[in-house]
Amino acid sequence: MKESGVKSEVAGLESIGIKEAKEVLWNLPAAELIEEAIKNGEGYLTDTGALMCDTGKFTGRSPKDRFIVKDDQTEESVWWGDINIPFDADKFDQLHAKMVDFLKDKKLYVRDAYAGAHPEYRLNLRVINTQAWQNLFCYNMFLRLTIEKLKDHTPGFTIICAPEFQADPAVDGTRQPNFAIINFSQKMILIGGTGYAGEMKKGIFSVLNYILPHERNTLSMHCSANVGKDGDTAIFFGLSGTGKTTLSADPERGLIGDDEHGWTEDSVFNFEGGCYAKVIDLTREKEPQIWDAIKYGSIVENTRFYPGTRTVDYTNNTVTENTRTAYPINYIDNAVDPSRGDIPKNIFFLTADAFGVLPPISRLNTSQAMYHFISGYTAKVAGTEVGVTEPQTTFSACFGAAFLPLHPTKYAEMLGRKMEEHKVNVWLVNTGWTGGPYGAGSRMKLPYTRALITAALKGDLDSVEYSKHPIFGVDMPTSCPNVPADILNPRNTWANKEEYDAKATDLALKFVKNFQKFADYANDEILAGAPQVEVTA
Repeated sequence: MKESGVKSEVAGLESIGIKEAKEVLWNLPAAELIEEAIKNGEGYLTDTGALMCDTGKFTGRSPKDRFIVKDDQTEESVWWGDINIPFDADKFDQLHAKMVDFLKDKKLYVRDAYAGAHPEYRLNLRVINTQAWQNLFCYNMFLRLTIEKLKDHTPGFTIICAPEFQADPAVDGTRQPNFAIINFSQKMILIGGTGYAGEMKKGIFSVLNYILPHERNTLSMHCSANVGKDGDTAIFFGLSGTGKTTLSADPERGLIGDDEHGWTEDSVFNFEGGCYAKVIDLTREKEPQIWDAIKYGSIVENTRFYPGTRTVDYTNNTVTENTRTAYPINYIDNAVDPSRGDIPKNIFFLTADAFGVLPPISRLNTSQAMYHFISGYTAKVAGTEVGVTEPQTTFSACFGAAFLPLHPTKYAEMLGRKMEEHKVNVWLVNTGWTGGPYGAGSRMKLPYTRALITAALKGDLDSVEYSKHPIFGVDMPTSCPNVPADILNPRNTWANKEEYDAKATDLALKFVKNFQKFADYANDEILAGAPQVEVTA
């Protein structure tokens, strides 16, 4: 094989069966990958210097085509079902062999990197790509090695990603020609038939979500994290649209990371070396940090130019609403290096409650925190999808069900133990509606949400009086600096109190119904955090 670049002197490609290729380019710097991508016709430079690429047919992950090999290692430990779909080990070997054969006449881009900013918990990685821009994506998203470290790098997990390769479902055991398959025994991920680069990022996240809790007694989390000037760490959980990125991007606090973290005995650490942010309707006014990070070395996916220019039109959703950018975390001015912080003092569960039921902020006890963590609630509003005419509940266990190889109660129990051990405050923050549901009430004002979070971080809510929510049982502060007291209890914001009671009871019943699938695995402490539906205001 013709090879160039900075290659590991201790681990080549032969160990995973790749002995032939047209050319292998090892660990190219960003500038050379951009040149390769443009030469290959994979993308265009924007007027800010970012590389604009398309992901093809798939503009997001394909959850139904993501599998885990079921073998002696995983049979009893993985939470099998619609999220973790079992795959036959022999079929994996067959598919691996077919992919290796497919790569024989291809130019390959190999990236050695690692995940985990804590040296004791890092996972060494190797990614083999057929497309230069996807290798740049991995350069941006994973943690980068020095040239000296590259030379003695041994991968702990390997990704082979070939969007051009398609499986034969009838022969290979996949559902469709596209696939993403994790094999924990062979420490390998195979990705084919899809050009969506996020499959690589989330594949490694799924791997860490198995290894760290199962083998290293470390809680893995789908969250953002930042740190204050006094060293106090805060964690933000939340599904899409709840404000996780916006609220964790605080100029007064250092950014540890925006998406994936681990919580060890002594610290919180970022898994990644970059950020992968949505850019639909992006403006400098709304997201100045993301806007300024989209420069040379960054990638924008599935966006379009204003006609006759190389200026990105972020309002253009003709390809997808899921337009994104990927950039190294050091493109954010206040990113901390290394991406680590102390044990968190405050955890925020963010939810956009379109029913207008939940308080703008409430304090959770350990039982409630575990219950709400497993629930992972937010609500879609009318008009966001065809057929959605009124708010719809969305539950995603641990705010990231799609990436959890273990049962959600495992992560929740670990969270509860850490809460108790370190006396951590957990807050449920409603960034959604107040004064009524979507269509009748109004969206919670962002300055109020920021003021509530600031008050929690500063300890201003430690000494105020609280009242209990009559149905959800959570503690609601009766006062908060820079926030009107009359919005702190959501029932007071509704003109018709009986309508509020009915809507709150209805939402609580949805929580209970959703939790039924976890109840058999949940201990008594978790079950004690459920809403008391029979209690009315």
